[in-house]
Amino acid sequence: MYTKTTCLSILLLFSLFVNAGNEPLKVPSSLKTVTVYRNGAEMIHNANASLQQGANELIIEGISNAVDINSIQINCPSAVTLIGVEFSSNYLVTPQENQRIKQLKDSANNISDEIAKVRGQITTINELLDVLKANKDIKGSQTGLSVAELMKLMDYYKAKSNELQQELKQQNEKQKKWNELLTKINNQVAEEEKKNTKNEGRINLQLSVAVSGKYDFVVSYITPNAYWTPYYDIRVDDIKTPLKVIYKSKITQTTGLDWKKVKLSLSTSVPNQWGNAPVMNTWFLAYINPVNVMEQSLAGKVAGVQFRGNSSLDEVVVVGYGTNSNTTGTMVEEKAPIYIVNGAEMTKQEFSKINKIAIKKMDVLKDNAATAIYGSRASGGAIIVTLKEGLGDYVTVSDNELNVTFDIDIPFDIPTNGKAQTAVLKEYAVDANYKFYSVPRLDKDAYLLADISEWEKLNLLPGDANIIFEGTYVGKSFIDPNSTLDTLNLTLGRDKRVVVKKEKLTDYSSVKFLGANKLQKFTYEITVKNNKKDAVEILLKDQYPLSTNKDIESELTDDGGASINKETGVLSWQLKLAPGETKKIRFGYNVKYAKDRQVNLN
Repeated sequence: MYTKTTCLSILLLFSLFVNAGNEPLKVPSSLKTVTVYRNGAEMIHNANASLQQGANELIIEGISNAVDINSIQINCPSAVTLIGVEFSSNYLVTPQENQRIKQLKDSANNISDEIAKVRGQITTINELLDVLKANKDIKGSQTGLSVAELMKLMDYYKAKSNELQQELKQQNEKQKKWNELLTKINNQVAEEEKKNTKNEGRINLQLSVAVSGKYDFVVSYITPNAYWTPYYDIRVDDIKTPLKVIYKSKITQTTGLDWKKVKLSLSTSVPNQWGNAPVMNTWFLAYINPVNVMEQSLAGKVAGVQFRGNSSLDEVVVVGYGTNSNTTGTMVEEKAPIYIVNGAEMTKQEFSKINKIAIKKMDVLKDNAATAIYGSRASGGAIIVTLKEGLGDYVTVSDNELNVTFDIDIPFDIPTNGKAQTAVLKEYAVDANYKFYSVPRLDKDAYLLADISEWEKLNLLPGDANIIFEGTYVGKSFIDPNSTLDTLNLTLGRDKRVVVKKEKLTDYSSVKFLGANKLQKFTYEITVKNNKKDAVEILLKDQYPLSTNKDIESELTDDGGASINKETGVLSWQLKLAPGETKKIRFGYNVKYAKDRQVNLN
């Protein structure tokens, strides 16, 4: 007959047996392929498991800890039916310590032991020196020493003292070196520990298996914790050979998994785009106020943008109207957009100082359209501004144009430490039309320019470019493939071997007074010399002043054979110079104005 205690024990054992029999099967996964987008990445894992016929619960481990749940896809064998999928993080398992960190910490411990030994030696030496100093007094009871014994004692003291001092110096130097090495190792450990070492994720599968056996699974999903940005190296060996465009990328990931020997692809598209087709509404014509149009271009395109003010942008307000937790409709502030002016990012305070009259074009990007170009920092949107005297239009590329994928054939390693890893994607040899350009009124140097036609075939994205001319780094430029021009223009830097000099010819310049007016005559000479071994073409520009005041008269007296733009006063010369050749250009103009007034003639 069983007692109550015996029955409870049997029930407990039965319960443990049943639970043990229902324990889910856990298998590791192997990351094989990663496709990195401009914002996010698709990761594909392989896993295999031996399953029994009937219902099975399978946990696939080694998944990123940051996953878009809706993007999870499981490719099962034909004999396996997927019933349910659940993603979770395994907080009960402590991540294994990085092997590199373990080695560094072992080295740090060994060095600490050596430092302790050195400190012991230093302590012993100091104690011996103290004993030696305490016994150097030979007076009193030592008065019976002879001169010879005294000299011998003094020599011993001197020799022993020098010996101990020298040994102390060596031990101090050794301690210093060990401490420096320990500091470096500890810094390296801290660097390694910055990696995302959170507990990795896992996927729980509920399966129905028709036949017992070993089965392979493919798991794919989108993670937001990875992105890449493009940049370029522009190499010019000489102006006789094609220009080289080296397409590079900087890849960053904090997915919680180190990517080791993975097949890596980079895509210019953005995942998780809304799939709704556009719907056209009726288009009504009406008269518009150009100023109001510019103001309205901000309002409504980035969440809660408002524009207030007159001639400046100091009253541009970017706020979001949302609903708080108590559903009272209280206004809450959303993440502010970034401001890009002529391709350069600036703060909201700097942006507010711009006079809106000087703005030539303004575009507002939001959500994925902004992050596709500027990354996660533009998650609140981006305001793109081109000034009338700007350097270019660094606007975003539409999503339907960002459809190029770069596959990297060799296996790639990228740690989950948030640091950018560089990958070379493609190298193009591009025919370019090289020419020199100089505006001596503004800058005495000559710049080498490259005009590239059919640049659309390069599938370029907006990005910085390092310029390397004849093996020397000369600076940075910016590639803007969104330009509507037929050619892509690149500035390759200054070339000191093309010398341009402008000087005023005093013998041909004069000042005359005609009644109440002053007449000034200006004559300039521009000298261009080619000190290169090759012939060069140079576009030379200068200008003469124009007047919109009826009391000020301006007249071009000598154009020097230039092409003239009468609306801007710009003079242009197209010159060809042989090696070592020098050419001179002379032009002049007159200005007549009231003699008691001053005019900006410089």
